[in-house]
Amino acid sequence: MRAPFLAVFTAFLLTSLLILQPSAGQDVVGSDQDAFPHLTFDATPEGPVFVIPISGMIDNPLSRYVERALEDASARGAGLVIFDVDTFGGLLDAADQIRKALLDVDVPTVAFIDKNAASAGALISYAADRIVMVPGASIGAATVVEGVGGEAAPDKYQSYMRSLMRATAEANGRDPQIAEAMVDENLVVEGVSEAGQVLTLSTGEAIKWRVADAEMESIDQLLAFYRLESAERVEHQLSSTERLLRFFASPVVQSILMLMMLGGLYFELQSPGVGFPGMIALFGAAVFFGPHYLLGLVESWEILLFAVGIILLLIEIFVIPGFGIVGISGLAAVIVALGVSLIGNIGFSFPSGEDISSAILTMASTMVMLVILLASAGRWLPKSDRFGQLVLTPTLSRETGHTSADSHVEWIGRKGTALTALRPSGTAAIDNERIDVVTSGEYIEKGEAIEVVDVHGSRVRVRSVARLT
Repeated sequence: MRAPFLAVFTAFLLTSLLILQPSAGQDVVGSDQDAFPHLTFDATPEGPVFVIPISGMIDNPLSRYVERALEDASARGAGLVIFDVDTFGGLLDAADQIRKALLDVDVPTVAFIDKNAASAGALISYAADRIVMVPGASIGAATVVEGVGGEAAPDKYQSYMRSLMRATAEANGRDPQIAEAMVDENLVVEGVSEAGQVLTLSTGEAIKWRVADAEMESIDQLLAFYRLESAERVEHQLSSTERLLRFFASPVVQSILMLMMLGGLYFELQSPGVGFPGMIALFGAAVFFGPHYLLGLVESWEILLFAVGIILLLIEIFVIPGFGIVGISGLAAVIVALGVSLIGNIGFSFPSGEDISSAILTMASTMVMLVILLASAGRWLPKSDRFGQLVLTPTLSRETGHTSADSHVEWIGRKGTALTALRPSGTAAIDNERIDVVTSGEYIEKGEAIEVVDVHGSRVRVRSVARLT
């Protein structure tokens, strides 16, 4: 009886285990989808997965890159676009361009915040369909600040940023008040934000208040959630040209290029002609305006204004020497063209606030560096050994073998005849050569014998031979 009982019991145990065992393909994915219900889409994403980095400073070259990347994703029929976000912010107009591109794209988008989505980064993340954050990440602090000093911009700019955050939150079904609290420190959101501080949320807080949809360790885990582990993964990157353009568009490099232009123009004005300073100025202008023009950040009229300024300066140098109204107008045109080129204007329509403040900061720092460069060059350059190899700077002295004329020191001790009366200067014949001589103050008659006692450059001093005896 025991054998049939054991057989029945074993069969019952195995059947129970099979019933309780989850089916393959539903063990992890199913539990994750239950844990993050807000992360799902109406339709399961299918197709290639594009991963687009948004890191470093948010600037205009980056916005152009994101637009291109989204066009590539749409053209390839991507099933999902993941933005790998890690930024402390940047230019508001560039962030707004990225925001619009995310809201307009038809492909499902996810902002994967890998540590930081501050300021403009928060606005971009809000524009994605879904937000995922790694443990220890943060999102918020989207107050608009001035480029000079980092102080908060006037309220009209804060109001504009609040409207952007509110509209973007509403577009993707998030709480608009929480989004506004990331901009306005005076806005109180019950249980979330107190007055007197700009809202910044940790990963846990963002999930609690439905700003973020999930906490995940990696993009691989996110792909597993959407069952896209085997899908084609395109790690989209900036092209070499775009990286170079971003480099030249950075404020530090812009200052250096403008310093090359202004410094080269100054030194070229000091010694007119197409020389080394002029070539440096031309190179700085080409590298400064070229990348900006290719990115659409510089208008044609700005380059034309710069060229007109250079032409006016050349006219002042070569046609009407001096420094009058033509030269002043040329210098003003050059400075205005450089300043305007740093602002993201469209035609003659200019933004305000952060962009203008940033341009002022860049121009001011450039002018300060230019003054320091000119002062340092005037003080230290003439004393430089390298500069001495280009320009004759050492003192010319007899001790170093330099004289203003041929010096016949071999004449000392030789005798001759005074061809004229020496009163005390006159002419004498020495070695059958007629030369100008001078005495030490004594008077010597014409025809009297003389002797050379000293030669200093072209000055030959003699004395009477008769009076020596």
